Amino acid sequence: MAAVDSFYLLYREIARSCNCYMEALALVGAWYTARKSITVVCDFYSLIRLHFVPRLVSRADLIKQYGKWAVVSGATDGIGRAYAEELASRGLNIVLISRNQEKLQMVAKDIADTYKVETDIIVADFSNGREIYNPIREALKDKDIGILVNNVGVFYPYPQYFTQVSEDKLWDIINVNIAAASLMVHIVLPGMVERKKGAVVTISSGSCCKPTPQLAAFSASKAYLDHFSRALQYEYASKGIFVQSLIPFYVATNMTAPGSILHKCPWLVPSPKVYAHHAVSTLGISKRTTGYWSHSIQVTVCIHACI
Repeated sequence: MAAVDSFYLLYREIARSCNCYMEALALVGAWYTARKSITVVCDFYSLIRLHFVPRLVSRADLIKQYGKWAVVSGATDGIGRAYAEELASRGLNIVLISRNQEKLQMVAKDIADTYKVETDIIVADFSNGREIYNPIREALKDKDIGILVNNVGVFYPYPQYFTQVSEDKLWDIINVNIAAASLMVHIVLPGMVERKKGAVVTISSGSCCKPTPQLAAFSASKAYLDHFSRALQYEYASKGIFVQSLIPFYVATNMTAPGSILHKCPWLVPSPKVYAHHAVSTLGISKRTTGYWSHSIQVTVCIHACI
């Protein structure tokens, strides 16, 4: 009996001494829950403000805001072509840059006929490196470039370990994914600064958010574009230049297999046309965005799942 009483007294003492710890843990739990709830509410507000409110008001006058010409690299397919068409639908003249002259001429004619704007083409293979930029500079020097869209890029044919990637592919990634955006900005930015207005849009990738095994060089190149854009925004915002980093997740382009399940989920994986329509509406509003509402939900879920 004495042993039972001793155990009971010991239990009461332990419980009493633990009460303060339980209360502290409860406070920590309440603080964490409140913090996460506030974060989710703020993310939801940002989602509505960025992706839905602009569609309820009149469209911004991009010509007045930035200038009458837009330059789009990688403009004959996918997001690049769709973005060029969306800008043309808002009255901007378009300079298309790509390596295939025949496709450039076809796309330029299609845009000019459909949207009644001026178009121009520059044939350039960005994988050739430094030699292509002087002709591009000469072709653009007399144009009032208001918007630059850095879209050109190359991708792995399939996920590979880094040592399995050929040297030619690595040089393509360096020249096309990294050097092209850097040099194109270097060409058009002085004119924007002189006019005290302009926008630079660089299309990165959702893979830039986290290290991506078996896509190491590609994801690293996209991380460069993201950091490059964010740094330029800090440097040139005070000079009237808006710099935006677009970090899309999956879009139904040639890079995703046409027969894959991704193409069967249009709300999750939009077409280039739908993506570009949403992305252009964020221009001048968000410095760093996925460009599409469901992609923003995906990145929010990923971030909170990792915390």
